[in-house]
Amino acid sequence: MNPSTTTVEPELLSRRQDGVLWLTINREARRNAMSPGVIAGLTEALARASGDRSLRAIVLTGVGDKAFCAGADLQNGQSFKFDYSEPTQGIANLFRLARQLTVPLVARVNGACMAGGMGLMAMCDLAVAAPHAKFGLPEVKVGLFPAQVLSVLNGLIGPRALTELCITGEPITAQQALQLGLINRVSDDLDAGVQALLERFLDKSPAAIRRGIYLMKRIGTMSFEESMAFTESQIGLFALTEDAAEGQAAFREKRAPKWSGR
Repeated sequence: MNPSTTTVEPELLSRRQDGVLWLTINREARRNAMSPGVIAGLTEALARASGDRSLRAIVLTGVGDKAFCAGADLQNGQSFKFDYSEPTQGIANLFRLARQLTVPLVARVNGACMAGGMGLMAMCDLAVAAPHAKFGLPEVKVGLFPAQVLSVLNGLIGPRALTELCITGEPITAQQALQLGLINRVSDDLDAGVQALLERFLDKSPAAIRRGIYLMKRIGTMSFEESMAFTESQIGLFALTEDAAEGQAAFREKRAPKWSGR
């Protein structure tokens, strides 16, 4: 090997274990700030995961213990330079893809979760945070506003709390985020906390979870009557799955179900 050759570390690490895909933003020196490479890597990984029936969950995190994701990388001055001839942009397309995903997506918030990082956390279905994690939307401090992030944060917490985060730019603690319903739990041992949450649904019906996430994401923007009509039709489809037949049989026979995921 040429001694002058340097190995470039990938900006997104990926590993799979026991049906769980772990995606880790690998830019610790930049507080795991997003780059085009990170966004492209996440988009590609989620697109592949969408059609993988053997995948039971995805965990998204950052390297180290300082930051989950600090948002866009402002150092290069190019973070908000887009090709305006394109009607859609990278991070917005990532959020769109996450909304279509029916594999449970879990945020492992290992530190600061700021700006666009809040969007990555909010696009996830569940979130576990370390006690020292901080959450914030500081865009107003640099003359910007969390525009695209609002699309995934809106409805996740109350409008008063969201407005305060947006217009003050001030961060909140993990405990405050928990009280607002922004995250599911705070865990002193973050890995143990994530694993405990995973174990609570990895033994459940893959088909029910897949169809259930699809259902929840669809009714979010429906009126009451639209939602009722949609769910009326959906419940019959749940009952037609192999997992539904197996789950009910296992209940009657007082045994653990053997899921096929179909």
